[in-house]
Amino acid sequence: MSLAKKLKLLFMMNTPADVHTWRYVIRALKDKEYEVTILARDYGGTVQLLDKYGFKFRSFTAIRSRYLKIFEIAPHIWEGWKLSKEFNPDIISGFGVDAALTGALCRKPSIVFTDSEPIPVQLFLIRLFATAILTPSCFRKDLGKKQVRFAGYKELAYLHPDYFRPDSSIYNELGISATEKYVVLRFNVFDAFHDIGKHGFSLADKYCLVRELKKHCRVFISAEGSLPKDLEGYKLPIPYERIHHALYYAQLVVSDTQTLTTEAAILGTPAIRCNNFVGADDMGNFIELEQKYGLIYCFRDSKKAIQKAVELASRPDLKQEWAIKRQRLLADKIDATQFMVDFIEDVAQGRH
Repeated sequence: MSLAKKLKLLFMMNTPADVHTWRYVIRALKDKEYEVTILARDYGGTVQLLDKYGFKFRSFTAIRSRYLKIFEIAPHIWEGWKLSKEFNPDIISGFGVDAALTGALCRKPSIVFTDSEPIPVQLFLIRLFATAILTPSCFRKDLGKKQVRFAGYKELAYLHPDYFRPDSSIYNELGISATEKYVVLRFNVFDAFHDIGKHGFSLADKYCLVRELKKHCRVFISAEGSLPKDLEGYKLPIPYERIHHALYYAQLVVSDTQTLTTEAAILGTPAIRCNNFVGADDMGNFIELEQKYGLIYCFRDSKKAIQKAVELASRPDLKQEWAIKRQRLLADKIDATQFMVDFIEDVAQGRH
């Protein structure tokens, strides 16, 4: 494919994390005068985040029922196919099966990023239909000749120091002084297809975390779904796009979600992750962040997670120690945004 003609790119986005990851990639491509169209699933603040960042997009509503999750891919592909027929993209990019299947259906090259190993059905389909598969170098599965590993995580595409600048005015937004320590608790609803059979902190665990941690720090909660009325007062009082500033200055992050744990680690904030993804088949990025860099702690047992959280929250030198660990991580990793921009251009030129 010659780049003499203006390259047309379709990005398929399903979650706010997708928006964050592609944000600077899309801006860099637009700076090169490439034409970009975005298809977004109206889920979990995805379209609101795109609006906030000033992106034009087309959205669609996903299947809401937990019991019909197996059919959720259908509207993704249907909407992707319709938009592709109108826009006629040269390349389709995304984070899931929808981008791979849409590309195959429309006979267009597709670039799919994945960092999750315990999704065998999705990986089989991605491997079968995608043109290229980008994974972190620590990814624990071999996806064949289409797989391209790179020294980074998707979260580095927006939290690398070249792109992210912490804003200390977040303290004012939180309503606390810059000397007050605080922790961020993040709770998932586990309603995605790959979350079937998975769980994190129980309601009793959440109450225990708040009760024990508030003895040491101010406590804020970021939660998918609703909170019990007596925990509403702990709700993180900031818009979603400001979450990374809150993570950066936090003493500690305790979560049963995936992406937010990696985000905290990259920002140099100690993170505790607790869910039943943890174990022998866990994702490579969490194993690397815990065992190689010592930035996070992963638990299946919520009692052990809570015990560790209390221990870390009470340590006065915690953030200084993690800042050193963060620098070691950053020294080992590349600019994920530039890598993705270069890779997309390589695919356009037939080099992959």
